[in-house]
Amino acid sequence: MSRIIAGVSGGTPLVSVPGNATRPTTDRVKEALFSRLESLDVILDARVLDLYAGSGALGVESASRGAASVELVEFDAKAAAVCQRNAEAMNQALRRRVVGVQRSKVESFLQRVSLAGVDRWDLVFLDPPYPLDEDSLAAVLVALAPSLNPEAVVVVERSSRSPQPVWPDALELFAQKKYGETMIWFAQPAGE
Repeated sequence: MSRIIAGVSGGTPLVSVPGNATRPTTDRVKEALFSRLESLDVILDARVLDLYAGSGALGVESASRGAASVELVEFDAKAAAVCQRNAEAMNQALRRRVVGVQRSKVESFLQRVSLAGVDRWDLVFLDPPYPLDEDSLAAVLVALAPSLNPEAVVVVERSSRSPQPVWPDALELFAQKKYGETMIWFAQPAGE
């Protein structure tokens, strides 16, 4: 069972998506990831976007650790319902609405955000399903880049057997770390 690791709701269990269509980030990986993000001082008061959110565990963890707002984007109906339950639990613990859920394809969501031109993100998680091909992930990264704040951090989590994402010119890799079967890449807007 997945749980919130730290922050105001540390130790709180999270609802998991039934079945095996999603693969939750393990507590060990989540702990290491958030330790790194806290050392980069990117969570507190951040605007966070969790794409391919699954249960929403990464976004909800960010809210527990002080993010100003979190948007969970998930297309699968079962997973989006789980995101909603975890978001409601976090919002109740925080006594205010910090976490929202968008049931949408990631590409459609990014297109709407781009057209609106108002959302700029400080921290973005992408944990796409394994079947998502590299070209599709590259297209998502291209669509995401214009909606980032200049000092934003983008975190991509994939299988350690997956190749490194193809970064658009607007993003540059600054770190990567392997945790068993999980590989995490960290990128930022180019020139930062």
